[in-house]
Amino acid sequence: MRTAVGTATLLLALAAPSAGGPPGTAVGLWRTDGYGTVLAVDGQGLWEYQTTAISCLKGDFAGVAAEQGTYDADGVLLTLRPAADGEHARFSADSSVGHRRLRRVGALPAACTRPPSADSRTAFDVFWQTFEENYPFFAAKGVDWHAVRDRYRPLVHRDTTRAELFDLFSRMITPLHDAHVLVQDGGRHYGTGRPGTVLPTGELNDKVKKFVVDRDLQGVRNRQDFAAGLLTYADLDHHLGYLRIATFDGYDPDDPSYTAQLAELDRALDTVLSPARTRALRGLIIDLRVNGGGSDALGIRIAERLTDTPYIAYSKRARNNPADPTRHTRPEPIPVTPAHAPRYTGPVALLTGGSTVSAGETFTQALIDRPGRTVRIGRATQGVFSDVMTRTLPDGMAVWLPNEEYLTRTGRTFDGSGIPPHIAEPVFTDEEFAKGRDSAFDRAVRLLGGGV
Repeated sequence: MRTAVGTATLLLALAAPSAGGPPGTAVGLWRTDGYGTVLAVDGQGLWEYQTTAISCLKGDFAGVAAEQGTYDADGVLLTLRPAADGEHARFSADSSVGHRRLRRVGALPAACTRPPSADSRTAFDVFWQTFEENYPFFAAKGVDWHAVRDRYRPLVHRDTTRAELFDLFSRMITPLHDAHVLVQDGGRHYGTGRPGTVLPTGELNDKVKKFVVDRDLQGVRNRQDFAAGLLTYADLDHHLGYLRIATFDGYDPDDPSYTAQLAELDRALDTVLSPARTRALRGLIIDLRVNGGGSDALGIRIAERLTDTPYIAYSKRARNNPADPTRHTRPEPIPVTPAHAPRYTGPVALLTGGSTVSAGETFTQALIDRPGRTVRIGRATQGVFSDVMTRTLPDGMAVWLPNEEYLTRTGRTFDGSGIPPHIAEPVFTDEEFAKGRDSAFDRAVRLLGGGV
């Protein structure tokens, strides 16, 4: 949501020496540690400026002031809390985990006060520079980004069309095979995932859900759908439970706010993990094999219902040196605190595959150190964990890219390769569909049911 305040007026006001505002307030200009962002705050709201060494573009979100230090960005609540010294702050979104560190600055970068050129060569340079300063995984992917520029920059001319530039950007990002990297021009999108995997879609989800219901859940007791059908629970034989999670977003189609999604999730969990059921269950199968991601915070919410003991889900850090991809912010531990509600703490079989993406993977990672028995069955997840940076280019196109890493207790990341299973089984292959088999589900039932 955007306010009616003119951009030129805002730039002049916030670039002035008085831009810092009263002591202890959020009013003023703040640069993030990493993320290539300057946040501009006045009494009406918050604006984002996306910066590189060669550019500054006004971002595509603004938060309208809701209360002191809190801003509403189309249903996502943003919080900016200055430290006691007034020169540093923490910034967060209610739908995400972790915080971003800020430091106060006296003026916007000079590039922010000049209208950007919209020609194709400028768009190329900003596109390349955005990845150069923020993308953490070039070495892991075996991609020489400077060689990519040397190959493609000579192909861009004054008369290069948007369609031609889109195709060129698409060729540049293809070798990354990163499902969190996307080029967008209006309704046209291009991205690609890890080779040998299928990215989740609504059509795939519908196909798999029907297969699971018809094959695995035929005749079971108490099958229920929640959250617009995105969560499914069923009681299986031998005191086992089955919970399918298709996404970590979209649970309330009438209200996109994170608050509404959380409330709908809690309603589902209160029904599924009732006191009687948590006492009776011998094992719980959680199916993430087609999961399109969403809010990491909702995944943590579920993890809080699966433990009696506090633990660390993972630590999160962001690349923060434009010239050195090995430099990062200080890792921030993300805790899992037992919920003040009925909790299931017994054995869990987690079903995953290449169509387990993003928040589906951070939830998988959040269960690695879960106290108690958690066994992963299926195939490796997709291999993308970071929040996605959305960057607007001078010509109006946009690009998505990651800049964060999610670390295990030992400092490992699973970006690119995905989180591997403990027990490998086929996941929704053509052969499995053709023969009416679900090997991963059957393996989980045998494992948790004691070999039944």
